[in-house]
Amino acid sequence: MIPTWRWFGPEDAVSLSMVRQAGATGVVTALYDVPPGTVWTRTAIAARKAAIEAAGLRWEVVESLPVSEAIKTGAAQAEAHLDAYRASLRNLHAEGLRVVCYNLMPVIDWTRTDLDWRTPTGASALRYDRLDLAAFDAHVLRRPDAARSEEIDARAHGWDEARRDAITRTILAGLPGAVEGWTLDAFRARRDAYDGADALRANAARFLRAVIPMAEELGIRLCCHPDDPPWPVLGLPRIVSTEADYAALLAVAPSPANGITFCTGSLGARPDVDLPGMMERLGAQVHFLHLRNVAREEGTVPGSFHEADHLDGSTDMVAVVRAVLAEEARRRAEGRADAAIPMRPDHGHRIGPDTGGAPGYPYIGRLRGLAELRGVEAACR
Repeated sequence: MIPTWRWFGPEDAVSLSMVRQAGATGVVTALYDVPPGTVWTRTAIAARKAAIEAAGLRWEVVESLPVSEAIKTGAAQAEAHLDAYRASLRNLHAEGLRVVCYNLMPVIDWTRTDLDWRTPTGASALRYDRLDLAAFDAHVLRRPDAARSEEIDARAHGWDEARRDAITRTILAGLPGAVEGWTLDAFRARRDAYDGADALRANAARFLRAVIPMAEELGIRLCCHPDDPPWPVLGLPRIVSTEADYAALLAVAPSPANGITFCTGSLGARPDVDLPGMMERLGAQVHFLHLRNVAREEGTVPGSFHEADHLDGSTDMVAVVRAVLAEEARRRAEGRADAAIPMRPDHGHRIGPDTGGAPGYPYIGRLRGLAELRGVEAACR
């Protein structure tokens, strides 16, 4: 596994020097200031790459080259945005980038209800509370089809104004690293542009058929990140939540360029996903690893979870790493140039005097996760 680190660019509170000190050899980043549907210029890509290499690191993975809302909804601008996506792929290839992550989550990226939930140790973690999400949906977003129950109503009625505002800001925060999130009205307008899971699948297929042939020709490996959480939220469809979803996505455009970002935290929020088995069955198409753990709270608030330490939680991380190493061994035996898979410790607890930054991306918590994961890898080897 290639140890990498997500870096949000020059404004990130974690410097490239700190990334190198943490034990990573590669960087995972993107041009976060470029709006979706816009071409990434070769000049901007080269500048980002030069800054990374000047720090003694390598830009291993682009995360993410975003799929625009127009593409996901099939809006009038979709074709122009597809042209921009292909142009960006050409420019990334020209600068030596070969792995590009993206996701198909509508409107918002990963969704949490608490960005500062206190664990029993006093560390700060991200948390998803099913009742909080349902109460927000019914009482703040006021979606007509939102679930209602006495339990959900009681949760909303227990909020004071400060908690209500905090929940709203947290859920509508948008992409990690984004400057600002959505307003309620803007979110409603975006949500109403979606017409169910079948339409999203059709638009995703259109995207893949438009970009995978070029990616294969260039030698770029695209890899789709799973939904987080891996089920529909706030009336929005989710289509990359299970192993079957991934199998269907890969079948749309069979190619070495059509692959998977294997995120154990996102997929692991579902009790019915067999992560080591999925790695064994679909591992040939895994181009990027996000290794993190969540603890499913089935005994207290079913459907809820919180970010756990990387070696705790509901996922057997040792079994996952064993499956990854077995896949890498198969690739070496086949002579594949991509035998070593880029891996980053995803998310982390904010512990001690941790450095600030995007929620879920503290320095010390991720450093601990990277150290633990590298230790598991060494032991398994």
